[in-house]
Amino acid sequence: MSTVPENAPEHCPGTNSEAAGKAEACAGCPNQSICSALPKGPDPAIEEIKHKLSNVKHKVLVLSGKGGVGKSTFTAHLAHALAEDPEKQVGVLDVDICGPSLPRMLGTEGETVHQSGSGWSPVYVRDNLAMMSVGFLLGSLSDAVIWRGAKKSGLIKQFLRDVDWEGLDYLVVDTPPGTSDEHLSLVQLLTGGGAGQGAGIDGAVIVTTPQQVALIDVRKEINFCRKTGVAVIGVVENMGEFVCPACRKPSVIFPRTTGGAAKMCEELGETFIGTLPLDPRIARSCDEGKSFLEEVPDSPAVKAFRSIVKKVVSFCETNGQMREDETGETMMDTA
Repeated sequence: MSTVPENAPEHCPGTNSEAAGKAEACAGCPNQSICSALPKGPDPAIEEIKHKLSNVKHKVLVLSGKGGVGKSTFTAHLAHALAEDPEKQVGVLDVDICGPSLPRMLGTEGETVHQSGSGWSPVYVRDNLAMMSVGFLLGSLSDAVIWRGAKKSGLIKQFLRDVDWEGLDYLVVDTPPGTSDEHLSLVQLLTGGGAGQGAGIDGAVIVTTPQQVALIDVRKEINFCRKTGVAVIGVVENMGEFVCPACRKPSVIFPRTTGGAAKMCEELGETFIGTLPLDPRIARSCDEGKSFLEEVPDSPAVKAFRSIVKKVVSFCETNGQMREDETGETMMDTA
């Protein structure tokens, strides 16, 4: 996996190099002060994280280069959909450190995290759905997290290493917009910089909206995944046509001036896994901390969402079976 940040200059030696932050190419780089302070060589926490997450079968990242596209909404309801099977154990990790909205969306706002001998205990949304977020660590809902990159990376490491998830079938990770500190830390700590060295990632679901201004940033996120070796499960186009809850007549709110996400995926050779219609009742459900899958089961968005979830599950299960065939053991067996 590449250890060169997206915004690095030409001839960057990489964050793991002994020359990181000191080479001639580092002069004027915005990452120079961070790279100088980073420990060189493999992070010992990678092995600890691999052991801690050895009882997590599937790890799915939810990404988007653009803010405001509904990434956290998708994460919350992907978790709700997976947890509808009472036999499945699901966890949600919110690494959107400066804007943790998942506690609100999952109805756990105001809860606190408890620490035990085995680590931090996650907050439970229901018996088979747990979550961890920096939102549980703040003194009040209006507290701002004003941290530099190194401190954000340290918290992500702590979340991966110290949260006591017990046995999970799925861990869904919500990320902030962009392709920088949080994303690099997350991928490096989970993959260990190469195949078989870390806990691993099944892949990423990338969320966008139809407008070109969003697709431009999403292309960068796809490029990030390619450079860091993260498989793209598929691209979801959120906020497609608005479907009136009363008459069911569709209206285009965000025109697909360049063909939308489907056209972008065709050009880039990625998988397009569906469009979610725009329904104001989804926003209301999120504000109230409820699942729109249960609150508005008649919405066309619910049917579309379930179709997308099936494709995500199919990808993960196929991936998991391939890993079992290659290693001769399941992830759960290594716990």
